Amino acid sequence: MNIIKLGGLVMIPLSAMAIIALAIIFDKIFYYQKHVKISKRFFDLIETYNFDWQKFNQQLQNLNQQNCYRRFFRVIFENRTKPIWWLESRAVDEAKQIEKQLNSLLWILETIITSAPLLGLLGTIIGMMSSFKILGNEGVVNPTGITAGVAESLIATGFGLVIAIIALFAFNYFTKLQNQTIDELERLGTRIIDHLKIDRNEN
Repeated sequence: MNIIKLGGLVMIPLSAMAIIALAIIFDKIFYYQKHVKISKRFFDLIETYNFDWQKFNQQLQNLNQQNCYRRFFRVIFENRTKPIWWLESRAVDEAKQIEKQLNSLLWILETIITSAPLLGLLGTIIGMMSSFKILGNEGVVNPTGITAGVAESLIATGFGLVIAIIALFAFNYFTKLQNQTIDELERLGTRIIDHLKIDRNEN
């Protein structure tokens, strides 16, 4: 509370931004830990030549309903008897929906990255204006008031930069995870479709 008091009014929206950024970061961490995972056994099964579709379905059922891999593989599994062009179209649509979900809330982090330093800069301007006002009215009679204004500007600027830096690292990290997840889905999806093509050629 003392830091917020010393930093001036801009510390209130900056504090709100910090809370929102942390909430999004923890929400994303929780989501990736719970819904963006595939077991090594399932992964190895997909990489196996001419795998058993019944085992594939069993591994699919072991994943929770909201799991990204389950959602994507389920579309392929349920449409495996359809023409390949139809199956690929449905798989691409599902991958886009998954990408959209993975990308959700990241725009807020991006906004915080831009706006937090600007709010900090606004705090700097307000703090320096307070110092100059005291200096103009009282000369150097009230040095405490002058240093308080300078401190207000530095605290607001520093806090805004810290928030922006944390949000930037988080944004880049989750963007990288998103790209890796989509690439992995596409690669494994291609592998499963290859199995379907093999099965059809053999039959």
